[in-house]
Amino acid sequence: MSDGADAHEPDALEPDALGPGALEPDALGPDEMRAWMAFLAASHLLDHEIERQLKRDGGLSHPEFEVLVGLSLADGNRLRMSDLARKVMVSKSRLTYQVTQLERAGLVRRTGCEDDRRSVWAELTDAGAERLAQVRPGHRRVVREALIEVLTPEEIAVLGDALGRVTDRLRAR
Repeated sequence: MSDGADAHEPDALEPDALGPGALEPDALGPDEMRAWMAFLAASHLLDHEIERQLKRDGGLSHPEFEVLVGLSLADGNRLRMSDLARKVMVSKSRLTYQVTQLERAGLVRRTGCEDDRRSVWAELTDAGAERLAQVRPGHRRVVREALIEVLTPEEIAVLGDALGRVTDRLRAR
């Protein structure tokens, strides 16, 4: 590349810099690509921060935390495994793995469902509720510092609305 005044390094988000096919009709435009890449980076980095905090404060993974939260919000601190899988948005097999880990740690208990022998309840134990109480303050701090404090109240409302629409569309599939 010459070092003349017209030398220009392409920006990674310019259509020409996006590689072959970038100018196809369904290609993401520069603003769309910037939004997508920012969303990916923010979600990965936030998930990493949350994972570190949960491991440090309570020896939990982020998915395990989600299971404990889901159970803590349910009537009687218990849900059928199939309902819990939908609530925490994981496959039944993935949930079975998570619940097995939590059960081994004494944080969750599985019991048969009295009115449907095919169903199994997952129930938050007292130890699970205590562990959740132990990690929640740090979790809130990470979310607040990494996301909430960076945005204005208006941006938080717009973000919530926008991601809510995306979630609704994906859940409807």
